[in-house]
Amino acid sequence: MKKISEAKRVVVKVGTSTLTHKTGRLNIRRVEQLVKTLADIYNAGHDVILVSSGSIGLGMGKLGLRERPADTPGKQACAAVGQSELMYLYDKLFSDYSILVAQILLTKYILLEDRRKNVENALERLLAMGTVPVVNENDTVAIDELELEVGENDSLAAIVATIAKADLLIIMSDIDGLYSEDPHGNPNAELIPVVHEIDDTIRRLAGGAGTHLGTGGMRTKINAVEIAYEAGIDVVLMNGSRPGKLYDLFEDKRVGTLFTLP
Repeated sequence: MKKISEAKRVVVKVGTSTLTHKTGRLNIRRVEQLVKTLADIYNAGHDVILVSSGSIGLGMGKLGLRERPADTPGKQACAAVGQSELMYLYDKLFSDYSILVAQILLTKYILLEDRRKNVENALERLLAMGTVPVVNENDTVAIDELELEVGENDSLAAIVATIAKADLLIIMSDIDGLYSEDPHGNPNAELIPVVHEIDDTIRRLAGGAGTHLGTGGMRTKINAVEIAYEAGIDVVLMNGSRPGKLYDLFEDKRVGTLFTLP
């Protein structure tokens, strides 16, 4: 089995649940710990690309909204306000460790085959210049995700990992990994440490459209794994509530679920 510590280029995806409290406001301690850990991983010689959700949640907090807008323009407005806040935050925190960040906003149209080369070239040059690219879907103008509510940043992260020719994709979420059953319904469900193949059994574990895990949760993460698998990229699904666990991961300790081809 390949060692995580040997991964040269790493894409890390963080969800809104990692970045914010349930109130929608920023979880300052967690974000500071995340940036500090990623800066340390960068300093150890790994290329780091951060795919970050959270613009709508941060925009809600900035605008003083207690509930997520139900209409698409409202979500677009929150994304517009929150995206500037998100980048200000990353720029400020990473600069404490003398690391520059760069913003990349993408839409599915930019990721079409005839345009991907432009994204690849930009990523390569930014990494060569020693920056940490911060990628997000452009929710202000790309409304497909806003209307469908399908958590496409998981797939976006896998596509970015493919374009960047990454060695590893880390998806940080609000669950420890893939379980033998839905842990919300069965407290005795067991964490699956390693998965070598995405078959029908694994897809069933991810849940259907009508299940708790299937509403843009585990299902989209398995879709992301399949995208990464096609490019030969390993994926780790882990809980984002303790970003310091990334240290254990890069010391080749078992964390979350590792999806790796045999």
